[in-house]
Amino acid sequence: MNQQASVLRTGRKFDQVLEGAREVFLADGFEGASVDKIAKAAGVSKATLYSYFPDKRVLFMEVVRSVCVQQADSSLDLAEGCCGPRDVLRLAAERVHGVLLNGFSLQLFRIFVAEADRFPELGPMFYESGPMVLHGQIRDYLAVAAERGELAIADVDLAAAQFIELCKADVFLRFLFKIDESFSEAELERVISGAIDTFLARYGA
Repeated sequence: MNQQASVLRTGRKFDQVLEGAREVFLADGFEGASVDKIAKAAGVSKATLYSYFPDKRVLFMEVVRSVCVQQADSSLDLAEGCCGPRDVLRLAAERVHGVLLNGFSLQLFRIFVAEADRFPELGPMFYESGPMVLHGQIRDYLAVAAERGELAIADVDLAAAQFIELCKADVFLRFLFKIDESFSEAELERVISGAIDTFLARYGA
């Protein structure tokens, strides 16, 4: 199956099928997405769709895999920055907001929660390619900054998790529950500045 999937990914209409499937899965979830609707969204026949993917489950798995690859490829090396902690933490906070307050990521999150029993492997796959990568990037920077004497941190893994939680304050739950679907620059700046000030008050050298 792995060898076949690898060959089929090189097909002329593979990306077209994948994009159509992603659009329908995000809109309707796994259960609500029909093969007919996916084929129509992709602009291909059902025969073409089945030539790439034998069933809807395999197609859904491939959509998630492609999203995870995109997440993993968008890494940010904070540890290489030559700026002080305040500037680097701002960059990290903006990345946290870019991940958490992203409508696409939120739609996937909801699908993973709804399909947790049917696809128990998908949640960890998405987490490990996105949120865990971001956590690792912040943790690695904090370790470097602590070695330089710029920050005073004993547990950089915990500190990275705490910074991410500070960046979520007042906006993430409002976004998750669709109380607000977007935030002004002033609102985001308020949260980012507060997160940085609070973090540096605790861990500043």
